[in-house]
Amino acid sequence: MKIIGIVGSLDEQKSYNEQLLNFIRTHFSSMFDLEIVDISQFPLFDPHNDITSTSEMKAHLSKLSGADGVIISTGEHSRSIPPVLKSYLEWVSYQVHPLENKPLMVIGASYLDQGTSSSQLHLRQVLEAPGVGAYVFPGNEFLLGEAREAFDDEGNLKDEATVKVLKGFLKKFQRFVRIINEVEAGDPEDEDLEATGTIATTIDVDKNSDHWVEEATEKVNPAQGDDYVLLDHGILTVNQISELLNSMPFEVTFADENNQFLYYNYNTPTEAMFAKRKPSQVGNPLATCHPPRARENVKKVVHLLRSGKTDCFRMPVPTHGPDKYVVHSYQRITDKDGNYRGINEYVMDLMPTINWYLKQTGQELIGGQPDAATSATAKERQDSNMTVETANPTDADTSASASIESTSETDADTGASQS
Repeated sequence: MKIIGIVGSLDEQKSYNEQLLNFIRTHFSSMFDLEIVDISQFPLFDPHNDITSTSEMKAHLSKLSGADGVIISTGEHSRSIPPVLKSYLEWVSYQVHPLENKPLMVIGASYLDQGTSSSQLHLRQVLEAPGVGAYVFPGNEFLLGEAREAFDDEGNLKDEATVKVLKGFLKKFQRFVRIINEVEAGDPEDEDLEATGTIATTIDVDKNSDHWVEEATEKVNPAQGDDYVLLDHGILTVNQISELLNSMPFEVTFADENNQFLYYNYNTPTEAMFAKRKPSQVGNPLATCHPPRARENVKKVVHLLRSGKTDCFRMPVPTHGPDKYVVHSYQRITDKDGNYRGINEYVMDLMPTINWYLKQTGQELIGGQPDAATSATAKERQDSNMTVETANPTDADTSASASIESTSETDADTGASQS
């Protein structure tokens, strides 16, 4: 679980709210991964000097959008929230709304014994206002008063009863985050693999037509040949774009957010492809592209990507022989504002790259000989991991994988590879 921690006060010498979040990050690291962000870098809110399109703010907003939940630790100024926090909340509710429907917990530390009770009450009102729209964790107020005496020299809370109360609140918040995200994410069963709906880019042509590309071309008269196309970081002709995509050392497939298969790069004959495609499939709904036995699991993978639970889902497919390690990667596609726009499935045999790397570095694979039936070593079958022997060996990141036709919902969660 990824949680963003926001220090809602500005104190360059010693922020007790920052100390509180640091204590949570270290003391409760087994519950979730807490990343504390600095909001002092953002200027006072000014709609005439919009910073929401700057690279710094875009990176921050993307971080907020990708988090499972948020914890704000606020100070108290004149029975209200500090100006730096109010200004920050204006920025994150102005053009974009990353806190909308986001589970959020409010805590606070203050010099006096009231422990930010007034500012927390005000902050809850702000967070639930239209434009911000967070799901604020109800009740369970954690008010750390007399903060100067609350921490020891190592930054730990001294009072065990206080730590116990905080742990109870955080465990409840953890469950709250899971419940809210499950409600907001919807159900994999809701995935419409038949692509019966329409989106802004849908072309009104029979999706199951064997000649969809030709019929769609007559309908919209797209740019072709040497027509120039303005891209975000360059200008290419249509031919150059096609040539660039066809030169990729892997197979690429694009399906839009309406679950319609719209493109694959045709850099090799169909019979030689790892994931065989044919021209008549372009334009089909995803349901048509998969056999009935696979569709429920396709829904689960698409749902993982659409809901943002993962950015990339990877699966090794061991049916191409012991000399290959073919991996299907399903990459989440978003627009510049982080909205889901579809899936880039790219398929690649990793063995040429692995062999080149081993030759260049003088290293070798360990873990036994490949099993001819599965193309996996005994160690791979145990933990789905290929380990490289080095002078200072470290455990490589493991990534469980499962066939898309047999993966359960639990498999899909563990098989997801976080980018």
